[in-house]
Amino acid sequence: MARRIGDVEGRDAVAAFVRADAAASVDRSTLALAVRYTLQLLAERAPGGTVEVRVPPFGAVQCIEGPRHTRGTPPNVVETDAATWLGLATGSLAWVDARAAGRVHASGQRADLEGVVPVIDAARLA
Repeated sequence: MARRIGDVEGRDAVAAFVRADAAASVDRSTLALAVRYTLQLLAERAPGGTVEVRVPPFGAVQCIEGPRHTRGTPPNVVETDAATWLGLATGSLAWVDARAAGRVHASGQRADLEGVVPVIDAARLA
């Protein structure tokens, strides 16, 4: 990520998503900001380069301590859509439930965000 998103700006975007109760109900720029901000929080709270978390087309970060990946396709990838990611990031969707429902694609033996998400408390935003 090029610049750090400020906490007020980021929390406001996440709060707008939570209040809208659906990704389609919030404008694209707010959705993008909410995704990028929560990915930023993930990278700050679980620093490292073992797992790449992708939320196309809005962003991707590397996180979680362990062997660092530097070139080519990472061996440990988590990929999902914006609504699913924000559900995980805010705690309104559990990791195991998202995996069971096929809403998350996770490849690699370390591609597990259990215990890492949520990264923000949605109840404090409302």
